Amino acid sequence: MIFLSSGKLTIAMVCMVVGINGMSSAVLSQESPPPAIVEVAEASDELMAPEVYMPATVVSMNDSRIAAEITGRVMWVAPEGTYLSKGDMLAEIDARNIELTVARNKTEIKRLHARLDFLRADLERLRELAVKKHTPASRVEEAQSTLLMTEQEFAQAKINLEQSLLDLKRAKVLAPFPGRVVTRLAQAGEYAVPGREMARLVDTEHLEIRAQAPVGLSNVLVDGLEVSVASNVEKGSDFVRVSDVSSIRAVVPVGDELSRTMEIRIAVPKEQNYVVGSALQVGVPSSVPVRVVSVPRDALVLRREGTFIYRVKEDNTAERLAVQTGAAKGTRVAVSGNVEHGDIVIVRGGERLRPGQSLAIKETTQAAVLGR
Repeated sequence: MIFLSSGKLTIAMVCMVVGINGMSSAVLSQESPPPAIVEVAEASDELMAPEVYMPATVVSMNDSRIAAEITGRVMWVAPEGTYLSKGDMLAEIDARNIELTVARNKTEIKRLHARLDFLRADLERLRELAVKKHTPASRVEEAQSTLLMTEQEFAQAKINLEQSLLDLKRAKVLAPFPGRVVTRLAQAGEYAVPGREMARLVDTEHLEIRAQAPVGLSNVLVDGLEVSVASNVEKGSDFVRVSDVSSIRAVVPVGDELSRTMEIRIAVPKEQNYVVGSALQVGVPSSVPVRVVSVPRDALVLRREGTFIYRVKEDNTAERLAVQTGAAKGTRVAVSGNVEHGDIVIVRGGERLRPGQSLAIKETTQAAVLGR
């Protein structure tokens, strides 16, 4: 009986040990989660300042109302939406009267040319006669004067012909730059006079952004300064705010007396296909930039107890750091705390990280860690 009891006790103890080992393995497996797959970036020193956003509009660098330069009946105007290259015909004006003027001026030139040939030959004969005393000197002087006046008439006739040919060329109103016809301001059958607007032509390829900035920022905003350009992009049923980085092409240092603002022109960010008239937001510095440590905006982890970032430690584990955010520029945000230039921070995959958790860095961002 004692042996059996001891046997049963031994079996029970073995089962208990196995159970404890199993529980210990389970506890260990819970305490050691698998490495988290993350993407990383580098914290860096930058010059930053708080940004103030203001409304902006996409405008064309070439937007003109093309006018007629001659008088005549309108024959044809390019319809709205027509794309024209530089030099293509935008409108046509009846040029029959000008063609008659050209023909008349050409006839006048031929007549005066023949007249000049006769006067030159006549002057030579008179000079020969004057040498032999067969004609008075006054007759020679008169012939010279007549020749000189006819030469001036001939020069004037050539100017008249050139003017009429220029008017004939202007009967075809040409596009001064490539663009699209936005509005027809004249119709076939109407009468054109110099200065009469025929159509509005807009260059839809060479664009820039126009915004009004407070004149108080005149000491901050300069040509070439980097700024943020934000727009709302439709994504599914929602609109997502997308920011790009661009630069100021020109600051117009003339303030408006009512709004106390001045105009700035900003280059369109690369690979952006805006439409003329699109509404944007432009972020410009509101003060002189100062040097700060910045991280990508995606590195921030927002919790009720504060804002954090995760830094990659030397042993390839995650370290959580509390930070205070500051100015922002484009996709980067200034942070203050125990963060230094060159630190490697997590920008993807940090939402469910725990301090001390091992990391598996994606190959696309592995270079950032190896370069520490």
